[in-house]
Amino acid sequence: MKGLMQEHPLNISMLVRHAERLHPDKTVVTKTDDGTTSATYAQIIDRSRRLISGLRGLGVKDDDRVASFCWNTQQHLEAYIAVPSMGAIMHTLNIRLFPDDLAYIVDHAQDKVVIVDKSLWAQWEKVAPKVKSPKQVIVVNDIRGDTPRIPPGTIDYEELIAANEPGELADVAEDNACAMCYTSGTTGNPKGVVYSHRSNVLHTYMVCGVDSIALSEHDVALPIVPMFHANAWGQPYAALMSGASLVMPGRFMVPDVLTQLMVEQKVTLGFGVPTIWLGMLEPLKAVKDRLGSLNRIVCGGSAVPPTLQKAYFEEFGVRIIHAWGMTETNPLASLCLPLAKHSALDAASIDQVLTSQGRVLPGVELRIADDEGKELPWDGQSVGEIQVRGNWIAADYYNDPSGRDKFIDGWLRTGDVATVDRDGYIRITDRTKDLVKSGGEWISTVELESKIMSHPDVAEAAVVAVKHPKWDERPLACVVPKPEAKDRLTKEAVLEHLKPQVAKWWLPDDVVFIDEVPKTSVGKFDKKVLRERFKDYQLPTVEREKTAEPAVARS
Repeated sequence: MKGLMQEHPLNISMLVRHAERLHPDKTVVTKTDDGTTSATYAQIIDRSRRLISGLRGLGVKDDDRVASFCWNTQQHLEAYIAVPSMGAIMHTLNIRLFPDDLAYIVDHAQDKVVIVDKSLWAQWEKVAPKVKSPKQVIVVNDIRGDTPRIPPGTIDYEELIAANEPGELADVAEDNACAMCYTSGTTGNPKGVVYSHRSNVLHTYMVCGVDSIALSEHDVALPIVPMFHANAWGQPYAALMSGASLVMPGRFMVPDVLTQLMVEQKVTLGFGVPTIWLGMLEPLKAVKDRLGSLNRIVCGGSAVPPTLQKAYFEEFGVRIIHAWGMTETNPLASLCLPLAKHSALDAASIDQVLTSQGRVLPGVELRIADDEGKELPWDGQSVGEIQVRGNWIAADYYNDPSGRDKFIDGWLRTGDVATVDRDGYIRITDRTKDLVKSGGEWISTVELESKIMSHPDVAEAAVVAVKHPKWDERPLACVVPKPEAKDRLTKEAVLEHLKPQVAKWWLPDDVVFIDEVPKTSVGKFDKKVLRERFKDYQLPTVEREKTAEPAVARS
């Protein structure tokens, strides 16, 4: 027997109509050269409808790709609304990729129109001669003055909005493509992930759940995570549905400005990678007495150092909520929140729970598997690759069979290696490509990095594998001292700090001091750069006794 319920497509137009009717007065504030601008959802949706008409006039049809090369701004949000709501596909371009990678992505996606922030025009000019696809370029004038000069033939965004009447929101089939985002291409060409309307709506419902991020009408959210990175972790659409106000930082991605926005706009919730919150710690301390609205931070992209979590809780009473996901998971797949039974734990035990990647979110199934594909138990000890499936998990890559090995029997192989305990808390030990295999045993670089960064004189640390004549590979610690500790931090101090925390054979064979850990386009540690830099590094001779300890040593 089938249920006797109505069926209506789950699509972005549905979310937009909801916001238009129920949250018309909520606001989006955008940082500009002259201060900030503010617009209500009613005004933004009206402009989005006009953008629909404008794009139709430029020949954009159903399933055409409309690319954006933009910062987090009101205008970018308008494109997020307009493009999928007309049946086209929103394709966000990562502004931090190299021109050759961007050119590959634009042509591979066959983008028909691209929307470019004027402040990014110099970067776009390096891409434009390399591509064939975009037929029209729309420019958002997000900076003062006449420079850079924009060549004839481009379309002014505001003139396009002003010249058109509001268009209709299309009732798009829920399994149609809604948006595209390409992986960063750390191995091989970037790969296209295509989100459906249904996947985005279901992900939006999940983000607003009380046992998730719990985004609500009471919130003022600051998405520092870029809108070109996995749909800004789902925040634009979740804000529309919940009625949360948004604060858009634009191109002003520096700690002092972000701190000012948090204070002036009474931000309750921030989203960003660990390096962002590490850089903002000191500026936020300076305005601690005016930071009363902030009540939670969602942090992902890479492991959050326990010392960073502790600092935010002790200084501001704000918990950093550890999230895990990837472009292929739309992106949120797990979130770290304590269970009711954890309220009886002491502070140290709670910290131990909250440094994990949390529990898989409703709507996603997760398992860990060994190299032969055998599913492993959730016992907190067994180590395997995370594999996931669900309604907002990618089933394939766009027009790219080279990535098919990441999908097996309906499961996505994530490349992350983890344990899962009996309560379902995930603790990622490494990426498969970042593990150090020493004498046939695995060493977790993530765990070593976390413990090194707990040293009070360490700002950043990355551990990479270096060839070894006897053990195959050994760990090399690349450490960035805090500015005030450059003259006093030594290799011996780092190793002494590690000795009581890890097995002897886990200790790095050497420590090198560097000025900065290289970052990827989305702010993660870029270990491939360090691996290339130190591929011929000669490790000092270290006497050690190899023991048959487990791959994940427990202190």
